[in-house]
Amino acid sequence: MRRVGLLVGLILALVLSGCTAKPGAATFNDEHVDAVDAGVDAVVEDQGDVVVEDQGDEVDSSSDSTIYFSEVPEYSGSAVVVMNDNLPYFDDGFFDAASAGAMEFYSDLDDYGRVGMAFACLGLETMPAEGEERGEIGMIKPVGWHTVKYPEVIKDLYLYNRCHLIGWQLGAENDNELNLMTGTRYLNVDGMLPFENAVADYITSTGNHVVYRITPDFRDDELVARGLLMEARSVEDNGCVFCVYCYNVQPGVCIDYATGDSWLEDGTGDSAYNTEFSDEGESSSNSEFFDDVETVSNEAGFNSADNSEGLYRYVLNTNSMKVHLPSCESVERISAGNIAYSEESLEELEAKGYEPCKICLDH
Repeated sequence: MRRVGLLVGLILALVLSGCTAKPGAATFNDEHVDAVDAGVDAVVEDQGDVVVEDQGDEVDSSSDSTIYFSEVPEYSGSAVVVMNDNLPYFDDGFFDAASAGAMEFYSDLDDYGRVGMAFACLGLETMPAEGEERGEIGMIKPVGWHTVKYPEVIKDLYLYNRCHLIGWQLGAENDNELNLMTGTRYLNVDGMLPFENAVADYITSTGNHVVYRITPDFRDDELVARGLLMEARSVEDNGCVFCVYCYNVQPGVCIDYATGDSWLEDGTGDSAYNTEFSDEGESSSNSEFFDDVETVSNEAGFNSADNSEGLYRYVLNTNSMKVHLPSCESVERISAGNIAYSEESLEELEAKGYEPCKICLDH
């Protein structure tokens, strides 16, 4: 694990009473995450298009450093909901310790194999070096993982992504199993990515630092999180502050959070069927290959020119079995039902029957 700063010991002294998430809802006392299921008078408001706020000259610490995930409202059509008046649940002790220098911390997996809270003081020091490429993560199978696609309701087909708690573009952590959880495409792109991009843009434009914390919402012994809490507060000024809950849902798909199984809302297309068969209903010779494929949504702002988070290395046409560079002009002509995105090397793809595009990969 890279760039875990010397300040971790100091911060852990503040949070050692329990920074590993246990089943159930969560209590935050600095980094204390314990199982509880009690009500609190939390202010929770769905504000529609959530923005990262510039809080001006002063940001007070949260008046209540406790949040109960049981108080998060049911999903109602928005990928995120503002929590705690958009102010992080950091208290002064945690914020002061965490903001003393660039660092990253990831909780150990719990007894169920689930990731826990991750936090960092992000800056240019923690971001990928210029020219650094994200490696493969297809070999990581987070708990609850299923390779399942729903072309009926998901344009880029696949329900689940390997979601980084702290995004690659922020922490340069790639195949760290402590930083990867099973999350829907909707969570990854519509929920988390806009906030990750905002933090990255803020850091690169100012050179400043951001204290950043992600806490998954696992209930009881469920293997798939119901969502996660994202908190951020900039250090040198108050130009980047937010506190939001992102839902791990996928419109049109029902999810059994205990196992990761899924089915269409109309009762068809269970995950076992989708794992074994192709769109045409025939046995898919590429089913194992798709275990190692990350898909990216063009509609959600990703296209051949927008790979800012380094989510993929090559674009695949699963019909013609051609491999393209993301910048290839042919990518725009691949139909939604035939497009996939891969992190594997060209040699690995060729071994699986793919051929390099003669326009962009002519060698």
